[in-house]
Amino acid sequence: MSILTDQNRSYYNLTELKTDSDNRSMASKTPVGFIGLGNMGRPMAKNLLRNGYPVIATDVFPESRKELQDLGAQVFDTPADVAEKADRILTMLPSSPNVIEVYTGANGILKKVKKGTLLIDSSTIDPAVSREMAVAAEKMGAVFMDAPVSGGVGAASLAKLTFMVGGPKEEYQAAQELLTCMGANVVYCGAVGTGQAAKICNNMLLAIGMIGTAETMNLGIRLGLDPKLLAQILNMSSGRCWSSDSYNPVPGVMEGVPSGNNYQGGFGTTLMAKDLGLAQSTATNTKTPVPLGSLAHQIYRVMCARGYANKDFSSVFQFLREEEGQ
Repeated sequence: MSILTDQNRSYYNLTELKTDSDNRSMASKTPVGFIGLGNMGRPMAKNLLRNGYPVIATDVFPESRKELQDLGAQVFDTPADVAEKADRILTMLPSSPNVIEVYTGANGILKKVKKGTLLIDSSTIDPAVSREMAVAAEKMGAVFMDAPVSGGVGAASLAKLTFMVGGPKEEYQAAQELLTCMGANVVYCGAVGTGQAAKICNNMLLAIGMIGTAETMNLGIRLGLDPKLLAQILNMSSGRCWSSDSYNPVPGVMEGVPSGNNYQGGFGTTLMAKDLGLAQSTATNTKTPVPLGSLAHQIYRVMCARGYANKDFSSVFQFLREEEGQ
């Protein structure tokens, strides 16, 4: 999808959802900061705009800032600039080092954060880093909550994400007000870091399930079954899972998923390998046996080294097919 088409759709949706912004007239008077306008952050920020929230945003890539600016957001160069202008800030970043830099770096949020600011991080990172950021924020008089998401780019665009929230319970309602503009489910998990814990567990299961679906589909095809028929049977049987019925990894079985677009878009293999690394680290620290999680981590790491790093994680089906000829 071209950026122009996406923008046109966004303008249409902004008009279409005007009634939502009317319902949030009080909230719309207070700007919301948003840092990280990538594949996930960009549609999330757009949904805040659609609900009547003035958005103050930044991203390391100028083209991402420009797209949101064209939709009415104010854009600035650094996270510190955003912190100076907004007292509610969301971040959506690729990894723990990015979060640390955005919050505590030379031009980070905490350099200019205002007392009482609510900081919500929707990145998927090490729970220990979330706790470190919460301590650093508290020293500056701000409140940090972790709120990683599940659902992918499609759910982000449709405001149907699931948010797993960790942080002070007394701040949950304030966070929920914003998160419901971007998601269909907002779940309070407990103290800071528990949102990340829930997300890491979910993604470990997701990876295991996707590999299992890819192996099963590949075996069925080699046994002479039509892939669409096999998927239909699986999805009415006990083997049914999200990877089989909503995100099938076999090209041609489903429309609107990465497998039908040469595995472009979606949730990258690199990010899945990163999340599985987080699961492995926490499993080691808690002395928890995760043999299938370990194997999944190894498979996705090998995929990254074999040219699949920028493809959607469902490309494990293609990887397995290619392995047949090794």
